Amino acid sequence: MAVLPYSIPRTLVGTPPPGAIPLSFSGGRVIRCCSTVELTSSWRDFNRTRTCVLANRRNVIGVILLGGSSLVTGGFEAAGAGLPPEDKPKLCDESCEKELENVPMVSTESGLQYKDIKVGGGPSPPVGFQVAANVVAMVPSGQIFDSSLEKGQLYIFRVGSGQVIKGLDEGILTMKVGGKRRLYIPGQLAFPKGLTSAPGRPRVAPNSPVVFDVSLEYIPGLEADEE
Repeated sequence: MAVLPYSIPRTLVGTPPPGAIPLSFSGGRVIRCCSTVELTSSWRDFNRTRTCVLANRRNVIGVILLGGSSLVTGGFEAAGAGLPPEDKPKLCDESCEKELENVPMVSTESGLQYKDIKVGGGPSPPVGFQVAANVVAMVPSGQIFDSSLEKGQLYIFRVGSGQVIKGLDEGILTMKVGGKRRLYIPGQLAFPKGLTSAPGRPRVAPNSPVVFDVSLEYIPGLEADEE
């Protein structure tokens, strides 16, 4: 879903830790942050370990989002969503949609626009910190092409490092923990190579606009420092 992070060691991409389940993309891989099995000593050395411990404590398995970039050949090839459209879990239901009509639109210099469904009461993520978020990604018609809710997994990625598409990276930066936001992402901040269609998932044309509903759940690094 974005740029393969340069900061991740080769072993993280090439050799998953014990218990990790790789989710294949065309030219890239998504690796679950951790599982309940015991980590080997070599993996304890990664600064990612603290995040894994926090995720397990919350009974959540994080996912690092990767995808169409100069380092990943081809488009997004994750499995298609399995539930029919009417049964897909959402961050914004019908009543939320009606309320959202009266929420003022915020526009940024990059072309990104957003509406806050709910303003959080926690901290905003500093650049370089990891965040754990629920994300429901849609085409402008409302069809969902990716959803952490349906997968039952929070998405974990590092803000400002290019691990996700530019629109999501920018949009989550000014959110606060506990907040929910709808991002209206223009094509230049979305998927340059587009996303192929699959059963239950619509095609996303190259450089076409997309809509993301995002819920910022917590910031692992900040939480660990506070403890």
